[in-house]
Amino acid sequence: MSRIAEIQAREILDSRGLPTVEVDIRVDDGAWGRASVPSGASTGTAEALELRDDDANRYDGRGVSRAVENVRSAIGPALVGHAVEDQLTLDARLIELDGTENKSRLGANALLGVSLAAAHAAAASRDVPLYRHLHELTTQLFQADEGDLCRQLAIPAPTMHRVSRSPATTFGPRLPLPMTNMISGGLHAGGNLDFQDVLILPVGAPNYRTGLEWIVRVYRRLGELLKASGYEGRLVGDEGGFGPRLPDNDSAIEMVTRAIEAARLRPGADVAIALDVASTHFYDGSHYRLAATGDARLTNQEMIEQLVALVDRYPIVSIEDGLAEEDWSGWQELTRRLGDRVRLVGDDLFATNPRRVRRGIGEQTANAVLIKVNQIGTLAETLYTMRIAQEAGYTRVVSARSGETEDTTIADLAVGAAGEQIKIGSIVRSERLVKYNRLLRIAEELGE
Repeated sequence: MSRIAEIQAREILDSRGLPTVEVDIRVDDGAWGRASVPSGASTGTAEALELRDDDANRYDGRGVSRAVENVRSAIGPALVGHAVEDQLTLDARLIELDGTENKSRLGANALLGVSLAAAHAAAASRDVPLYRHLHELTTQLFQADEGDLCRQLAIPAPTMHRVSRSPATTFGPRLPLPMTNMISGGLHAGGNLDFQDVLILPVGAPNYRTGLEWIVRVYRRLGELLKASGYEGRLVGDEGGFGPRLPDNDSAIEMVTRAIEAARLRPGADVAIALDVASTHFYDGSHYRLAATGDARLTNQEMIEQLVALVDRYPIVSIEDGLAEEDWSGWQELTRRLGDRVRLVGDDLFATNPRRVRRGIGEQTANAVLIKVNQIGTLAETLYTMRIAQEAGYTRVVSARSGETEDTTIADLAVGAAGEQIKIGSIVRSERLVKYNRLLRIAEELGE
């Protein structure tokens, strides 16, 4: 088994021009792997800590030189000589070195860079594609004794019984259904709309390649419709979705529906709509403040009624963070009202955290989990969260962040761990396209 010979780290820039961590790992057989860490703008309070320098003289205090130094001086020396293919033990060691629940001592960005780079190096050492290596890791982790797994990852063992409905070991690598930004608002586009994103899914496409062409076609038609209607047809948000100054959230959904039709596709049957509401960011603790929609102040019941009305009117099949991250009672009611009609995706609600996902399952909250590797900080913890979700019948949506790099790991992760959907962003920025293009190459290898 190959062993880690050297770990290097550096500060690079992400898609927003902000610093992030990149890690290289070289193993003793000459193979090597590289990974860079994404960063979110719309972040939940339960996320692992992204360590920043707070030095106003560099990058307005957003530098990551401390995290980089932690990789070089604390993590690297502790992992040299470690078997690079033993991801579970490696990640357990990272968790032990940090010693905090939210990765605040060394930084989740430092830990994650090492964790992902190790997976790349292991795949290179074995001369297999990353997605196949990740599939084997997923199978191994799903078959592991859960008590032993929790002890290794310093996670409290579950106290409730979960019935496995579809064990991940029955799935080979498979292409996920893409979920793609069309119109952005919220923290991704200057607050021009309350909702963060209106997205589409090519639900009727026979394969990934066709689905991607449909997505591009709808995006082009949307740009033309926006321009013809007097709105900005080229202004885009952080993830490449259009950022027009539409009057309200309904107008954005209506415009995307029209774009699907203009692309000669059937709304709902060929291409469906998804919403990322990101409601935590306009929740004041008692009301949902829709500033871009007449400054409305809604209770959670009124917010639920609004979401139900949107599902009744439009071909919506997925709603992400329809309610705030700590509005658990509201989420229970939302799940009762819409859980049998649409995917209710927890992002801020779950933060890729096994403890929070377990709580959601126990309280019958949501029915899908957004998977963001930097929310939890290691690959093993990410895969364990996906295991919990799978066993409970929750859909797994592997997701990028608004601050991305040219790293394509999440494309391989979604395929290797058999995630049902992937949320990358739109189709006009290179940090997004590199992931869509990676999926095209994997589809070719898999003959799909």
